[in-house]
Amino acid sequence: MGNGVGQRAFQNARIQKRQKAEVTPLLERALHLHKAGLLTEAQAAYRQLLELAPDQFVALHLLGVLESQAKNYQQAEILLSRAVAVDPRSPEAQMSRGVALNGLQRHDEARESYKKAIALRPNYAVALSNLGNVCLALDLHHEALESFDKALAIDGNLADAHNGRGWALCSLRDYGEAIASLNRALSIQPNHVSALTNRAAAWLELLRFDEASADYNRVIALAPDNANGWYGRATVLVRNKGIAGALPDCEKALAINPAFFQAHILLGQCLAGLGRVDEAHASFDRALAIKPDFEDAITNKIFALDFVADASVAQHQQARQLWWERVGAKIASAAVGPHDNSRDPDRRLVLGYVSSDFHAHSAAFIFKPVLQHHDRTQFETVCYSCSPKADATTGEFQGIADRWRDASQWTDDRLAAQIRADGIDILIDLSGHTKGHRLGVFARKPAPVQVHGWGHGTGTGLRTIDYLFSDPVAIPFAVRPLFAETVVDLPCFVTLVPLPDGIARAPAPAISNGFITFGVFNRISKISDEAVEVWSRILEQVPGSRLLIKDFALDDRLVRDNLLARFAACRLPAERVDLLGATSRTEHLASFNRVDIGLDPFPQNGGVSTWEALQMGVPVVAKLGNSLPSRAAGSILTALGLPDWVANSDEAYVEIAAGRGSQIGDLQNLRCELPGQIRAAAAGNPVSYTQAVDDAYRAMWKRYCNGRSPQ
Repeated sequence: MGNGVGQRAFQNARIQKRQKAEVTPLLERALHLHKAGLLTEAQAAYRQLLELAPDQFVALHLLGVLESQAKNYQQAEILLSRAVAVDPRSPEAQMSRGVALNGLQRHDEARESYKKAIALRPNYAVALSNLGNVCLALDLHHEALESFDKALAIDGNLADAHNGRGWALCSLRDYGEAIASLNRALSIQPNHVSALTNRAAAWLELLRFDEASADYNRVIALAPDNANGWYGRATVLVRNKGIAGALPDCEKALAINPAFFQAHILLGQCLAGLGRVDEAHASFDRALAIKPDFEDAITNKIFALDFVADASVAQHQQARQLWWERVGAKIASAAVGPHDNSRDPDRRLVLGYVSSDFHAHSAAFIFKPVLQHHDRTQFETVCYSCSPKADATTGEFQGIADRWRDASQWTDDRLAAQIRADGIDILIDLSGHTKGHRLGVFARKPAPVQVHGWGHGTGTGLRTIDYLFSDPVAIPFAVRPLFAETVVDLPCFVTLVPLPDGIARAPAPAISNGFITFGVFNRISKISDEAVEVWSRILEQVPGSRLLIKDFALDDRLVRDNLLARFAACRLPAERVDLLGATSRTEHLASFNRVDIGLDPFPQNGGVSTWEALQMGVPVVAKLGNSLPSRAAGSILTALGLPDWVANSDEAYVEIAAGRGSQIGDLQNLRCELPGQIRAAAAGNPVSYTQAVDDAYRAMWKRYCNGRSPQ
């Protein structure tokens, strides 16, 4: 028996010696080809070697690396797992396996593989940098930052680590420091495409559009097949209101990478802005099919429903419920618990207002009167500004607030912690699901009572928001059980700042013109095909009448031509349609002096534009729909005593507009009466309106102090 064992050992030794003699030259040849950059030939040589010696570590490792570089991550992971099994103490193999796992989107496993590499070699800078990248993919931003800092402490010239650190800081909303890190990456490697892309994104968040555009243009020049450059440039154009120009860049990005879900969202925004609502919804659905929990896709679909004529209240609230289920509920489950606010029902309360619109934005014109007229003996106000944009209006808000917090570069966690530290009793969301919202903060429930109102006013779907400000026309009692929030009625779901000093109102222009001018001062995206058809019928019934449409988007020739073509298809010639683009707000308001009757769009109504027309003495025809976005103008008109200007069908809308258009004398009388009528209504009187808000806040707080849930 002993002789048999010895014989087998002898034979095995001879085989191993022969294999080694055969393997060594094959390995040397493969390494030579690899070093010479002949990668296809090197791969073939490594495979030939592995047929002879399946556990040859160097061949397994380097062939796996080549497969990773070729983005064949599945094959790479198989090879590198075999390499690690042969030599589990190789930090290089552990690190390379992490790269393959990361490429397969198996981020948790990649993270563990990188950690093993670092445990074997603590000063492994590249592995630390890669660990930072995978932590970013897992939204572990602070851990990522720590890894990048460790990598750079070992090798300060590691451009990838500076780049990763910059992106981690962007994710933490520290854009200034992010740009500093990305600048360091680019000083080491000037054509680092990822660093240019990330720096452009940081510039964009800081509203530095010229710098962002320049970086994205460099990305496109350096890497025309990189979808991020085209997508980024399109984003800058959209933020600069250049929707038509952004469309081809979105399409280019998706031609390069059809699975680029962010580009599907941006394309949808462009299509919605051009009035192509069905196509926009299809884009949002494609994004959700790729990434079902992608927050931007859910949010954009919520907003796009405003433009769908037959969308019911139930559909609107179901879309918001989807956000809660896929995003909000996950945040709420990890949120901090009870609040220690004093439950004194009569004490002075601390109100916190959260918005990205504390500047010259239409939403600011709605909620500014409320902040101005709170009873300061009963309420202290804290404003949390979540946008870097600042102007003269921002300065006015800073003067109104008792305390001002610039939260534009704060994470949701930091903002929620500050809200608790500030002792906020009632926290008010002013954005809903519009751009720049901080609903992730409200999901954390940092204040004992939370309210949504004014900024969008259509409900959020968050179970952590207790109340929603509205009115009986905007949200009828029958549909209120569909909302996550308890609806609290105000004189109107929105109000508006009074007209600025020095804005003169003119008589009805038909008196001097001899013809009626209908006006539409809403976003082009609100002008549905149904509205175009109805408005064309009105002008057909009112001889000699004209239509004046005003929107910033009309500065774009493609938008103008597209809009006029839609009217031409309804037999309204371009000669009867006047188009105005962007102007200052003073000029915008003065332009209402050219209008006799305002035509409110549908299914998404006007809000601020409806109020502005009425303040300037211009009556508005509105159509009442099913959901709040299609009931907004009807709500405003009813609150101001003009319910007879509200139609419930296309036919009634045409009848009101055409009938009123034949009564020029009555139009002039109403034009003179409207300013006083608005001042007399609680909805149009800032002091009366705010008193209703103050009373509502006190009632909410007393209910909380008594341990009663919203009802």
